[in-house]
Amino acid sequence: MPGVTPERRPTISLIIPAYNEEEYLPACLDAVMRNVAGKAAEIIVVDNNSTDRTREVIERYPGVTYVFEPEKGITRARQRGFLSASGDILAYVDADTHPPAGWIEQIWEQFENRNDLACLSGPYSFYDLSGLRNKVSSGWFVAARPLYNITGYMMVGGNFAIPRDVLERMGGFDSSIEFYGEDVDIAKRAKQQGKVLFSPRFVMPTSGRRMKKQGFAKIAGIYFLNYFSIVFRGKPATKGYEDIR
Repeated sequence: MPGVTPERRPTISLIIPAYNEEEYLPACLDAVMRNVAGKAAEIIVVDNNSTDRTREVIERYPGVTYVFEPEKGITRARQRGFLSASGDILAYVDADTHPPAGWIEQIWEQFENRNDLACLSGPYSFYDLSGLRNKVSSGWFVAARPLYNITGYMMVGGNFAIPRDVLERMGGFDSSIEFYGEDVDIAKRAKQQGKVLFSPRFVMPTSGRRMKKQGFAKIAGIYFLNYFSIVFRGKPATKGYEDIR
């Protein structure tokens, strides 16, 4: 973002898509209140047509903006957040993440240091997996590093920041993608606008619930299949997905 200086820091909108997240969302918002509130220009939770008490959870937190997206799908929820937000930079996390201290400061730091930065992302750590399972599950980010070095893009959907003007030039999120591959698609299209930085320092604690339910090998295989499909075909190989709640 040309012209960014510490005296004129870009405003940041934090956006959290949520579908039936009454169990995980409170801890996420508690972490947001500790580490992000007062620094972000706004905190938006997009209720993606939940049927549980997600809205009641959101309304317990003063200063959090409730937005409703009736058409289910992560890309549609992200797009609704984009259309509702006012910040110069849009930062996206998932409802089962715990944004840590120093996370939002890293966004400012990276965008202040690089005028060509089009997207910032980083790896997950898994707060509810045991030590060995956490290391194994986190290890795929290391395994994927050569792909990032070759293509120049990689990101995770529950931990990224993108300037509003970049997202506008990209045409927003691709709502035809239901779930798998949406993060690779965003990164690939952002690469056309500038640098996509996957920083090992920009870590986001998240739940390993999908890996616990479906298995690490299966999830890793699905991710790599869709990564290559987006790279070479421009669309994901997998359409169906299972909600893990």
